[in-house]
Amino acid sequence: MGRILLKNITYNGRECDISIDGSVIAGIFPHGEGDGHSADCGVETVDCTGKTVLPGFVNAHTHAAMTLFRGVGEDICFQDWIDRIWKEEKKIDGEFIYWATKVACIEMIRTGTTTFYDQYWFVPEAARAVREMGLRAVLSYVHLDHYDKNRGDLQRRECREIADASAKWPETLSFSVAVHSVYSVSEDQILWAADFARSRGLKLNIHLCETEKEVTDCRALHGASPVKYLDSLGILGPDVIAAHTLWLDEDDIRILADRKVSCVHNINSNLKLASGYRFLYREMKDAGINLCLGTDGCASSNNLDILEAMKTAALVQKAWRNDPAAMPLDELLAMATVNGADALGLNTGKIEKGRLADLTIVYTDSSFFLSNAPFLANFVYSAHSDCIDSVICNGRFVMKHRTVEGEREILDNARRILKRIK
Repeated sequence: MGRILLKNITYNGRECDISIDGSVIAGIFPHGEGDGHSADCGVETVDCTGKTVLPGFVNAHTHAAMTLFRGVGEDICFQDWIDRIWKEEKKIDGEFIYWATKVACIEMIRTGTTTFYDQYWFVPEAARAVREMGLRAVLSYVHLDHYDKNRGDLQRRECREIADASAKWPETLSFSVAVHSVYSVSEDQILWAADFARSRGLKLNIHLCETEKEVTDCRALHGASPVKYLDSLGILGPDVIAAHTLWLDEDDIRILADRKVSCVHNINSNLKLASGYRFLYREMKDAGINLCLGTDGCASSNNLDILEAMKTAALVQKAWRNDPAAMPLDELLAMATVNGADALGLNTGKIEKGRLADLTIVYTDSSFFLSNAPFLANFVYSAHSDCIDSVICNGRFVMKHRTVEGEREILDNARRILKRIK
C-alpha cells in the first residue's frame, strides 16, 4: 500500500491536510503544516479544495445481492413479500451472488459507504466480489432451516466449511453467523448457530421484532416476546447485532441494554413494507443501547443509500414524536458511522490518527451548500448522494471524482444474469 495526502480538505469546519499511510490515518494537520509527506515522490497528493471529509458510512444491515431483486414485490405486506422473496431465491446461484454483490458495492461506493454487514447466500462468491471492489465487509452465513432438520444439518456443515475457509480472507473481510429470525429457524438451529459463533469469537446477526405479527406469533408459540424468548435461550449478548428491533416493550429494551446488544434501524424498509415506523430511538438510547443504521436489502428498501436513510430516520422520528429535536444531527451521523463500526468491532467510523483510512469526500461547491448552516445540516437535509466525489477504503481510492473502476462490465454482466433467471 502507498501513501496519500489530502490537501486543503475541510474537516470539522476547518481546512486541514490528512495524511494516509497504508491502511490507516497517519495524521491530521492544519493546512500547510503537515508532516512533509507531500515532498516524498511516493505520496499521492490530492487537492481537495472545496471538499469536506466525513468518515466512511457503515451500513449495519444489508442483503447486498438483492440488488437484482429490486422491485420484485411492490405494494404488498411483509408476509406476502417474504414469501415471494423466498420463491425468487430458489433461482439464484453463486454467479448471481457474485455479480449482484458487485452491483451493491458500486451503489454503496457511490453513496459513501465503506463498510457493510451482510446477511445472504453463497458467502464465498460474495467475499470474492467485495474483495475485488475494495470495500470492507462482515459477511454472515445465514441459518434458515424452516424447521427442516435435513436442511439444518446441511447448513451446519456449510457454515463450518466457510468459517474455516475465511481464515484466508484479507484483512478487509470478516466472517459472521446469522440466524434469520425466530419464526423461520428451529430452536435447535438457533442454539447451534449461537454456540458455533461464540466458539469462534464471531458476531451473531438476527432479524428481531421486525413486525407486529412476529411478536404476536412468538408470544402465542413460546409465551414470550422474541427478545425474551431469545434471552431465555441465552442467545443475547454483546456479540449480537439485531436488525429492525421495531416492536419492543419496556422489558425488551431493558434486556437488550443489559445484554449489550447492538440494534440496527432500517427505516426505509420498515416504511415500505408497512412494518411500522415508531422506532424507539430515545428510549433505546437512554437505556444505553448502541444504535446503528442500515438500509436492509434492495428488495425492500430499493437502494443502499445511507444518506437517504439518515434523512428519513430523522424526519420520521421528528414527526411521530412531534419533536424537532428527536434525532440530533451528531447522533444521526454516529448511527451511520462509528456506532456501526463499534458493533462490528472495527477500528473505523471516525477520522482520527490511527483509525482505518475509510473516508467519504463530499463536493460542496453546489447550491445545496450555499448557506451559513452547518455542513451536516445541508448534507443530510438538502443534498443528495451525488455530491459524494470520492471514497477511500482501507487507504485506497475505490472511487475518485465519481468514477468507479469496472462499473460498465459489472452492469453488463448483471443484465445478463437477470435475463437468465426470468
